[in-house]
Amino acid sequence: MYELFANLTLIIHLIFILFVIFGGLLFFIFSKIIYIHLPAVLWGIYIELNNSVCPLTYLENWFLYKGELTTYSNNFINNYLIPIIYPEGLTNEIQIYLGISLIVINILIYGLIYKNFKNF
Repeated sequence: MYELFANLTLIIHLIFILFVIFGGLLFFIFSKIIYIHLPAVLWGIYIELNNSVCPLTYLENWFLYKGELTTYSNNFINNYLIPIIYPEGLTNEIQIYLGISLIVINILIYGLIYKNFKNF
């Protein structure tokens, strides 16, 4: 049961990461998403630029520990999700670049939003 919760937490983690990166595009569908997305982006930038660890990582590890597991046993998760969320060789320098990339991507997205909706 704990492995299932760890897997669900990992999937939620991935969805949150994708939301932080591209969630601004949801503005074109639901404009009020900006009130959720901006704090999420700020959180993502903070995590990347300060070499911090997301609390979801601790929650995943806690579920694995409680289930007496050292890693995920599901092949899909091990092969596809883990490398996206926890890439090998992730250094402080790479995290800085990821944080800067996150800032640039979101500046472009919000620039697009501003350009399309500045007359409203």
